[in-house]
Amino acid sequence: MSELKLRKIGNSVGVILSKEILAKLRVDNGDMLYVAETANGIELSPFNPEFSQQMGAAEDIMRSNRDVLKKLAE
Repeated sequence: MSELKLRKIGNSVGVILSKEILAKLRVDNGDMLYVAETANGIELSPFNPEFSQQMGAAEDIMRSNRDVLKKLAE
């Protein structure tokens, strides 16, 4: 288990993530992390559930309209 120290950053409070944690999350400076409340506490993740849901809807539309999209591509 890792510990993170809270630090004052301007008028806010933040944490500094080590290189190892950034590597495990596969993120770098400037990337977005998403916060989710789970049964075990707060989870930070690079996974955007809203974008994933939108992509799932787009895939459903593309799958159901495959013939139309193929004709448009010609």
